[in-house]
Amino acid sequence: MSRNEAAPGTVTAPPGRIRRMLSHLYIQCLIAVLLGAAVGGLWPSVGADLKPLGDGFIALVKMFIAPIIFCTVVHGIASMGNARAVGRVSLKALVYFEVLTTVAMVIGLVVVNVVKPGSGLHVDLSTLSAKGLPPEATTAHEGFAQFALAIIPATLISALTGNEILPVLLVSVLFGFGLHASGEAGLSIARGVEKFSTVLFTLIRWIMRLAPIGAFGSMAFTIGNYGLGTLRHLALLVGSFWLTALFFVLVVLGTVMRLNGLRLLPFLRYIKEELLIVLGTSSTEPVLPRMMAKLQHAGASKPVVGITLPAGYSFNLDGTAIYLTMGSVFLAQALGVHLSLTQQLAMLAVMLLTSKGAAGVTGSGFIALAATLSAVPHVPAAALALVFGVDRFMSEARALTSLVGNGVATLAVARWEGELDEDRAKAVLRGEIPYAPAPAHSAVPAEPGPKQTPAPEALPEPTRDPVPVAR
Repeated sequence: MSRNEAAPGTVTAPPGRIRRMLSHLYIQCLIAVLLGAAVGGLWPSVGADLKPLGDGFIALVKMFIAPIIFCTVVHGIASMGNARAVGRVSLKALVYFEVLTTVAMVIGLVVVNVVKPGSGLHVDLSTLSAKGLPPEATTAHEGFAQFALAIIPATLISALTGNEILPVLLVSVLFGFGLHASGEAGLSIARGVEKFSTVLFTLIRWIMRLAPIGAFGSMAFTIGNYGLGTLRHLALLVGSFWLTALFFVLVVLGTVMRLNGLRLLPFLRYIKEELLIVLGTSSTEPVLPRMMAKLQHAGASKPVVGITLPAGYSFNLDGTAIYLTMGSVFLAQALGVHLSLTQQLAMLAVMLLTSKGAAGVTGSGFIALAATLSAVPHVPAAALALVFGVDRFMSEARALTSLVGNGVATLAVARWEGELDEDRAKAVLRGEIPYAPAPAHSAVPAEPGPKQTPAPEALPEPTRDPVPVAR
């Protein structure tokens, strides 16, 4: 028998098909996540030591996020014929964010009051210590005035070198309007910004090849450092939170997609690679550049994507919103603190502020929960020690929910603005127009019109075509 012939009765996949499957990033990430979980479970100390792999990958991508947002927003605004369209898009996005965030918090509040995962624990507060908590969880947190002032960077350049997204958006919008109002001088600079962004996306494509390594290291650290046994003690909280997040995605976000003529499950298949990267790293930031490119490929206009998606990373953290209500009430239940409906609604109002500005990085939800507890006197901050050990197991659900929520928000705002090619979006989600990053040496195409096909990850030439008014 030839070595290439299979034994009678066996079925083997052609080597070429296996190679094609392994060439897909989502398959590589899935294998990496499973291997990371196995390593962390079998050799906990080894898994805990692999944390730098995940941290290094996230740091590499974060290095490019601010410049990519700047280039995308600046070029998008400079290309608009009607500057008022930017304000219109921003207003619609913020209204949408507030409504969906409130819905997410109310759902979390209802679930935690019905399931009561913390009831019966009868934790003695004197036995809890804040010693093992991260410093950010025990320090004073900013109010609304400090939050608003923090959006203004110290210098124009410092916005691009910091870790916050909102200052980058502020500088980008101002710079884009300045180029738009500068005529031919602004147009030439906009072309330079567009060419620079092409280089950035090329570098991001190279870095994303390291995503499986980052996912492997992060998952191995999570399982190795915290252990699956930790879940047994707080399984009801973790399980109910995951199910609540799943309900929000399938029902609430699914309804939003249906109202906009699209379907959620095809969209989830379309971003499966990004979902697996987020699952492995517990962070939405590494996939921001790819999400921007994929949403443009799906027919959403570049200006709407450039404004809505980055803003959602600070204003539309649906997963964090659910976590804040469930985590706060769980801690109150565990300590035997009764919260009336009025007190819970007042806590929800505080959360509408503390949930904003939290970057989509690992642990941001826990810090937002600490900020919430510091603003309400009913539950002491030391109670955070109860959930610190299992917070990492909920951070994946927070990140996944927020990623899907921001993608859906971008498509919805684009459609309301008349800036979504609906026929193309449906074809892309059906898999008829597969996403493929443009090669680095390819020519940059001209700016597509509102109902034309935008090239994936391509950054178009600036034009002065007006953005159509939403009807």
